[in-house]
Amino acid sequence: MHCPNTFYTSIAFSMKLTEEQLRIIRSEGNIKINAVAGSGKTTTVIEYAKARPQNARILYIAFNKSVKLEAEKRFREMELHNVKVETAHSIAYKHVVYTHGYTVKSNGYKSHELVQILRLRLVGEKHAEYILANHILKLIALFCNSDKQKVSELNYIDTVKDGKARTFVKNHFPQIERHARELLAKMNSGEIEVIHDFYLKKFQLSCPDLPFEYILFDEGQDASAAMLDVFMRQKATKVIVGDTHQQIYGWRYAVNSLEKVNFTTYHLSTSFRFNQNLADLARQIIDRKAILKSHTPVAITGSGNSSLKKTKAIIARTNLSLLLKAIEYVTDKKDIKHIYFEGNINSYTYADEGASLYDVLNLMNGKVYKINDPLIRTMGSMDDLEDYIEQTDDAQLGMMLEIVNEYGNDIYDIIKSIKEKHVSDQDKDKAQVIFSTVHRCKGMEYDTIQVLNDFMPEEKLRNMKNNGNEEDIDLDKLNEEINLLYVAITRTKNTLTIPESLMPKDFPACANIQVLKQEKAEDKKEKQGKSLASKFAYPKPGAETKPKTYSVMDKRKTDEAAYSSWSSFQDKELRRMYFDGTTINDMSKHFGRTKAAIAARIKKLKLEEAY
Repeated sequence: MHCPNTFYTSIAFSMKLTEEQLRIIRSEGNIKINAVAGSGKTTTVIEYAKARPQNARILYIAFNKSVKLEAEKRFREMELHNVKVETAHSIAYKHVVYTHGYTVKSNGYKSHELVQILRLRLVGEKHAEYILANHILKLIALFCNSDKQKVSELNYIDTVKDGKARTFVKNHFPQIERHARELLAKMNSGEIEVIHDFYLKKFQLSCPDLPFEYILFDEGQDASAAMLDVFMRQKATKVIVGDTHQQIYGWRYAVNSLEKVNFTTYHLSTSFRFNQNLADLARQIIDRKAILKSHTPVAITGSGNSSLKKTKAIIARTNLSLLLKAIEYVTDKKDIKHIYFEGNINSYTYADEGASLYDVLNLMNGKVYKINDPLIRTMGSMDDLEDYIEQTDDAQLGMMLEIVNEYGNDIYDIIKSIKEKHVSDQDKDKAQVIFSTVHRCKGMEYDTIQVLNDFMPEEKLRNMKNNGNEEDIDLDKLNEEINLLYVAITRTKNTLTIPESLMPKDFPACANIQVLKQEKAEDKKEKQGKSLASKFAYPKPGAETKPKTYSVMDKRKTDEAAYSSWSSFQDKELRRMYFDGTTINDMSKHFGRTKAAIAARIKKLKLEEAY
């Protein structure tokens, strides 16, 4: 029996809850809550739990461990001791790992380990056994996160979009599938350690019956199909909450559960984080989805009024863009003494497979004896590594290759300078600037943020939709690109700095939204480039025979051949100009080459994919 309406009235008075929140608290039966960024969904869920009978057994499923710890604290402060807080993996761990006596391989298996465990051999292609192992791991991840009963029920080939990688999978899929089943069998028997995805999958396949009367499932837009299947099978009253437009983990085989459940829908459309200017911007960015397919406009009301400017964050889509910006700060801004990277700086210099920037750098320098990663050690050259990346579609390793190509041996000094200014997790509040990719700052909020220019602008989105081959267009990926920008800009509580190319056309000027004009950004980057040239990115000039700075314009004086080979120095300059959004026409004039030559080089360097 629920509490009487007088209880809700007193809550509304003391907590200043909105009518939307009160409707959720008063609701009956299974419901889903679509909540915009900063709309107080955790507060709403806590009040929902508080309004249930005190002896009701309630399970709250948090997205990750940090959210779990915060939720436990808040439920405890409200004296809601009948609420059990878990993550999907912590529930599965208790049911599967304890029961079967498994040991868990915390960091998962690497490609080189699978080569040894499964004794993989594949002749005819360079590093074929490692490419095979990479796809085996991805197929296992797809299966373990799916709601399927068997590996054979999946269509892994359709998840592989890169051309060379897709060709490899088509040619070798029988081996990939057979070895995936073999590895799963070895884990199941306890012959080898199990991975986190495995015990979650085994939990789902066991069709568990959880002893709760209410189950509250948070961040539903990024749930795995496996966990959604467990959730939907329960007899308890079910509440799933999230934001359809914050799904950014499709590349990890997450599904937007909010769109897959047929529950009564409630909305939280008022953000307490930011004001109406930012709410209007967020809404217009979401409305870009109409370019891709039928779209229902979103209502967002901004009621935030913070004036604090204590925490400043710089948010990028990719590690490469973030490191470029961090380099600028440690070289040009002498007053910046303390910085912080969300997830710690080390997480930006290592790939999931275990390779580090230094391993790739040592490969470039031919110092195989210094390479720690077994996979990189098998590479004979950077071309071999590039070929491996193309055939596995390994985005993280590809990003490391880009960084090494960009800065070469200066990486040692760069990372050293960044680490010297990097504060510990405990001293995060002392950081003058916080750096983060959008994935690592999900769920975070800052007083003021700057969004970098590596998100997909509306013009490029339209071009890809209208000019691409229909069969090659990945609408889900393009939809997620829009979500990434939406998540990034909604991390701010106060002010936003954003490149002009990412702004909707004719968006009115606002005091708390600073738009970086393209011309000014280019002028600024020109100065930054000269500063970086003298310390990191360019060859160190000799005092007697060379000038103190060296630009592409200088090189053109001695080499006027418009179709000459591109130097690594020119490639660096092209990357910077492309990153800044410089037009092909302007790049053509700058390099003294045809527009076709510029376009061909952009394609060769895969800049469209990197930025």
